[in-house]
Amino acid sequence: MRISSYNAFQTSVSNLQKRQQDLATVQSQMTSGLRVSQPGDDPVAAAQVVRSLAAQSRVDAQTTALNASQSDMQLSESALGNASTLLQQARALVVQAGNGSYTDSDRASLAQQLQGLRSDLLAQANQTDGNGRYLFGGQGSDSPPFVDGQLSVNAATGAVSSVSYVGTAGQQQAVSSQAMPLTVDGNAAWMQTANPAAPGTTISVFAALDQTIASLNTPNQSSSAIATTVSQGLASIDAVSNTLSSARSAAGQALNNATTVGSQLSQAKLAAQTTQSNAQDLDMTAAISDFQNKQTGYDAALKTYSLVQQMSLFQYLK
Repeated sequence: MRISSYNAFQTSVSNLQKRQQDLATVQSQMTSGLRVSQPGDDPVAAAQVVRSLAAQSRVDAQTTALNASQSDMQLSESALGNASTLLQQARALVVQAGNGSYTDSDRASLAQQLQGLRSDLLAQANQTDGNGRYLFGGQGSDSPPFVDGQLSVNAATGAVSSVSYVGTAGQQQAVSSQAMPLTVDGNAAWMQTANPAAPGTTISVFAALDQTIASLNTPNQSSSAIATTVSQGLASIDAVSNTLSSARSAAGQALNNATTVGSQLSQAKLAAQTTQSNAQDLDMTAAISDFQNKQTGYDAALKTYSLVQQMSLFQYLK
């Protein structure tokens, strides 16, 4: 095969350009810290990066839902705790009402204090999460789920109440692959306690106080009537307190579950980030060694090119 000076010259130029391109590629990778910056660099690794990014986006969406659930359950648990404290204060007032030395005026004063506690309980029941969502609105409510209206008497139980539930029973869940409640079933927590005075019927937190308040405001009652009022009032308050405590425990359990889910999501995101890093990131130590090797090769190609330039007949005739 005949090798001409032109052929040797072109081969040297091609090798020089190839080594220069390789050197520039490694230099670019070292600057960005990425081995794969576009699909053409490594199609298989690029596909892994895309899948990893999609997995991280899913985890981020679930984390957002989890944070909303945790915030709402913390607020709900706190509201239920406050309600339990208010009911304990109400219970203490009802116990005082049984004092045989109290007059109608004294009992009316206690009834007024119970009315104040009742108003505080209603405020707790209609609490929001700060974003317009009612904590005890069940499956959703655009307005306060507990409405205070006219006093009414339940014909079956004799319970006096003026509060009705206008929310939708149940729980609102965050959009996620796992159960993440955003609300508490207010109807079950506040309105559906088994009535100790009438088996087979229910009584609400507010009815438990309303009927006691109405009785304490009634003058000229006998000692036995007052004793009955106190006994039934304490039984009703204890019953609704137990229901609220159960709802509070459920909210606490939801918070515990959220902690577990949060740990799982953190691990899932870390795994996706690790996969992305393994596929995309540059091994800087290996890259530096590769850069030095390619730089040496490029220097050799430059020297070869300079020697080839001097091998022409015209250069020889000078």
